[in-house]
Amino acid sequence: MNDIIHELQLKIEKLQDENNFKNALITILSHDSKEMSGNFLMLAEAVEQKSISQDDFFKLLPQIKSDAQKDLQAVQDSTNWLKTQYGGFKIKPERIMLKALFDHFKKKYEPILSQKNILLYYKGDPNAFIKTDRILFSFVIDKILNNAIKYSFPGHDVYFQAVSDDMETVISVTDSGTGMDERFVSNIFKHDKAVFQGTAGEIGVGLSLKIVKNFILLMNANIEIISAEGKGTTVTIKFPVIENE
Repeated sequence: MNDIIHELQLKIEKLQDENNFKNALITILSHDSKEMSGNFLMLAEAVEQKSISQDDFFKLLPQIKSDAQKDLQAVQDSTNWLKTQYGGFKIKPERIMLKALFDHFKKKYEPILSQKNILLYYKGDPNAFIKTDRILFSFVIDKILNNAIKYSFPGHDVYFQAVSDDMETVISVTDSGTGMDERFVSNIFKHDKAVFQGTAGEIGVGLSLKIVKNFILLMNANIEIISAEGKGTTVTIKFPVIENE
């Protein structure tokens, strides 16, 4: 009887977490969209009414661009999440070579890596692989690498490491960037709105990590974040080895 009650409690907690996430997602998207549209409308009206000069208008364009990029990223992340919620979505496990995926993202981020003078290294077994859903896993790794690069100081390298044994495959991404204090790390997957700025002025809305956590659960994996303010962050994902891989 106790086992049944415990199982029901876990299911209720999971449903509550999912419901909280959905509500937070709707709140974030509706608030950001209204804020962005409202700001742009006010600026356009100010130009029409000549209450703002063209010089001042052009000075505000970089901020408008930054806000638009932030909102677009939120919409794209939300779209990825929504795909897992409707239309009979099911995990489609396949063999994913970690070094090949790393090479793909290293090429994707070449421009910003070069701009910030950051080297991205692969450590560990070059033949390491996991068996999971490629779409979900690619999203997770993309966001973790993106954050590691975003919050790294220029000239400081980022490391992607893969270690496997008979029980699990452990993947970690380590940077020596801005880091976070312990209080913030413990609440990083909460559903409160947060906006962060990278070391080169990049904007992050905090939403992607919430979706990462959701995807990690869907893949039956675990995620851990260890960070120290001013010293950097290590994000570790642990995948149980699937039998008959």
